[in-house]
Amino acid sequence: MSTPAIAALRAAGIPFTERSYLHDPAVTDFGREAADALGVEPDRVFKTLLADVDGRLVVGIVPVAGKLDLKALAAAAGGKKAVMADAALAERRTGYVVGGISPIGQKSRHETVLDETAELWDTVFVSGGRRGLDLELTPADLIRATSAVVADIAR
Repeated sequence: MSTPAIAALRAAGIPFTERSYLHDPAVTDFGREAADALGVEPDRVFKTLLADVDGRLVVGIVPVAGKLDLKALAAAAGGKKAVMADAALAERRTGYVVGGISPIGQKSRHETVLDETAELWDTVFVSGGRRGLDLELTPADLIRATSAVVADIAR
């Protein structure tokens, strides 16, 4: 089943690999579940988080093993203060459900910041737009697909 993320990558001619797994509805740590199910190091699987930076939504992409540093995200986005966005707002603005929010193919385009550790890997994994689906692609292609800036935003 295609998702907006897959459609966006295909339209842009960006190579990727779909990696599906069986999502357990009882699990709420979606990123760890993906890493375990795919047999991949958690530092190589990235979660997509939305934060309000001075009144605008900004996407932060960080390893599932870590947390988003809101001060660092605000600084990387040229703002003063960041707070996590409300989950319902994140779902409305991206077109995806929490646990399946992809940084690619969102309903509204958002400024995006990718944690610098992504560049340590040949390929990384991000949500494909639904729970149980990740996309594997190179960090450079993820940057290209999201127009992300790279900064130290994880802790």
